[in-house]
Amino acid sequence: MVKLGDRLQQERKKQGLSLDEIAHATRIRKSFLEAIEKGEYKKLPSSAYAQGFIKNYIDFLGLPEKELLALFRREFNEEEFLGVLPKSFTQPKEISLQGVKIKRAGIIGVGLLLILIIYIFFQYKSAFFSPSLTVTAPPEKTTIHTQELTVKGTTEPNVSLTVNNIPVFVDTSGNYSKDITVFPGNITIVIKATNSFGKISTIERHITVQGS
Repeated sequence: MVKLGDRLQQERKKQGLSLDEIAHATRIRKSFLEAIEKGEYKKLPSSAYAQGFIKNYIDFLGLPEKELLALFRREFNEEEFLGVLPKSFTQPKEISLQGVKIKRAGIIGVGLLLILIIYIFFQYKSAFFSPSLTVTAPPEKTTIHTQELTVKGTTEPNVSLTVNNIPVFVDTSGNYSKDITVFPGNITIVIKATNSFGKISTIERHITVQGS
């Protein structure tokens, strides 16, 4: 029984055509044309490609399409194609690997950009926000019976801090403490923190001082 590949090869040679000429005219790889003529269908990329290549080859040679495609189907074994790809089709794995590398590089780039944004935000947040300020002593609306009072709390390092307009030292952890003299009566203590960009935070304590 004449095989499809033999029939195609005979007709090609009869017409005086080379595989290179047919490959150029049909845009089918020469290696695929050779595989078709040898009946080595497993060297084609897939069953769908195989039938399409063979159909184009048959039409180019002017042979009866219906008859030769039926011959191809008898010879073709679908199971031979499962899990089989030609060497030339292993390249997509490298492309996929490259795609993974590009994706990973993109993720790293976005991560670095976020870190940079966060860094800039913390470096320059003082330009947009008032400094943090807390007063742990004295409590609001407390009554004392002495003229000596300690004002203390926390703020941000490197701010300018005043208590009733008196400069107060702030340590590197943001802690501050100031002893002040007060007089009998209802008084207001103003604690003010000012950062290098002029942003201000203010807390008031309203104290009642009774004579001892």
